[in-house]
Amino acid sequence: MLNLRAATLEDREALRVLIDASARELSKGDYRAEQVEGALQGAFGVDSQLIQDGTYFVVEAGGAIVGCGGWSYRRTLFGGDQRAERDAGVLDPRTEPAKIRAFFVDPAHARKGIGTLLLQKCESDARLRGFSRVELMSTLPGVRLYSARGYSGVEQVQYEVAPGVAIEFVPMSKSI
Repeated sequence: MLNLRAATLEDREALRVLIDASARELSKGDYRAEQVEGALQGAFGVDSQLIQDGTYFVVEAGGAIVGCGGWSYRRTLFGGDQRAERDAGVLDPRTEPAKIRAFFVDPAHARKGIGTLLLQKCESDARLRGFSRVELMSTLPGVRLYSARGYSGVEQVQYEVAPGVAIEFVPMSKSI
């Protein structure tokens, strides 16, 4: 049985381990190892601001965290604590979309509805805060989940994760 709950600051180490495993395993068909390792230095990672805001969630199975993801009413679109160019400014729900952020699933639990469960929670909470649109920066493996849940994307963008190494993302959005 799956249990969805708000993440706590005490979860950070378990989240880091989950994010690393998820990125390394579930990205194999879409990214080279050096892209993933570079992304784990800032583009992927735990964002403590989301946890403190109460907008980051974990899914547990058998007491272990097997998925995580959240949403934000702040300007930062992606990246963990180590990403320097984050913007904690607050969005205006009347004119700006909320941000869907940092979804990762344990490879042993992939494609079992965990991402969808988290996405439904995030969209519902964003609606309750007055947002009518959400946007995200999807990894290539994530595009399949988000497209199936009604998100549409634009052309891939490149984000430098290390000198001479870039990773591809797909900006996506949805009305909620």
